[in-house]
Amino acid sequence: MNSRRILLKSTGLLAGAALVGGSQGACTPSNSNMKRSLSARMTLRFKAYDLLLKHTFTIASNSRTTTPVMLVEIDYDGVIGYGEAAMPPYLGESHETAAHFLSKVKLDKFSSPFLIEDILEYVGGLEAGNYAAKASVDIALHDLLGKLTEQPLYRLWGLDPLKTPDTSFTIGIDTPEVVKEKVKEAAPYNILKVKLGRGNDKEMISTIRTVTDKPLCVDVNQGWTDKHEALDMVHWLKEQGVVFVEQPMSKSKEAWDDMAWLTEHSPLPIIADEALQTVDDVLPLNGIYSGINIKLMKCGGLRAAQKMITLARAMNMNVMIGCMTATSCAISAASQLSPLVDWADLDGNLLIFNDVFEGVKVIDGKVTLNEGPGIGIQNRRANC
Repeated sequence: MNSRRILLKSTGLLAGAALVGGSQGACTPSNSNMKRSLSARMTLRFKAYDLLLKHTFTIASNSRTTTPVMLVEIDYDGVIGYGEAAMPPYLGESHETAAHFLSKVKLDKFSSPFLIEDILEYVGGLEAGNYAAKASVDIALHDLLGKLTEQPLYRLWGLDPLKTPDTSFTIGIDTPEVVKEKVKEAAPYNILKVKLGRGNDKEMISTIRTVTDKPLCVDVNQGWTDKHEALDMVHWLKEQGVVFVEQPMSKSKEAWDDMAWLTEHSPLPIIADEALQTVDDVLPLNGIYSGINIKLMKCGGLRAAQKMITLARAMNMNVMIGCMTATSCAISAASQLSPLVDWADLDGNLLIFNDVFEGVKVIDGKVTLNEGPGIGIQNRRANC
């Protein structure tokens, strides 16, 4: 019996492994291994890191060239789960807030990482907000569980890796010359996501159409203000081969009537992004939007995202899984859920040039899950 199976058996965790084809066998661990495993506790480590973007990233409200992240490890008897908090400025989190929150997380009080419901309830209740920081713990814990059972998360969840969607590749707002260059770089992708909302929307789309006729989706980031003008633009976008529109107008409740009107009359699905954060936001948005864009950094991680997908499907809403600019850690985590969604925007790791992980790949434009345990990543460095 190898050391991993000794760890599982001695902590009573082989039942979980058996669900995915593991066999308990007849071996009995030695007393020394039993003692070591039963005394194991989880240790949380974290380190600040800045992602460097390949291009200036511009949306309707701002531009940036870097994104702060917090890299997280949960070590359990030498088995390490990796997590990440990606924190673009609009989330209101930072290296400082994440470090403050994570320093409060005491995982050594739990006897087993398989007490995932208890652990994540505890983490969620430590402080309000801090969703990206909470997501980093959630991701690391799920990665750890997959490694302990020696299975990818998608397999533990019973998901078919062949059902993953294509991922869009994001084209930020820029000059026509730069936009053309970005589109050429996106040649391997089958659908492009175009940022709009700064007054040059038709120029952006028309410029892209001089280079490619691939399907497009657009993200307006609340950039439109008039519902009638918005509807006219949506009709024009449909003629240009756009398949859905993300967050066209304000996320505020004061704009809900206008959003509901636009969704009702729109020839394209209207997807909530900024208007949506946690599972509590899903039900109120039914009828106001056609679907939702779920991001691990906004909702708190994989556990919360699963609940949001289930609720949205119960209301016949479209589901998209998106991302922040992030390393392959956060992207590979979100990708584990991609067989459940209609659309994916999981290109955040492709927009940077200092990724510290290797994980899920995009092959022929499609999110392609690997056989690696947990979230399927390898750390290019010794530790975080």
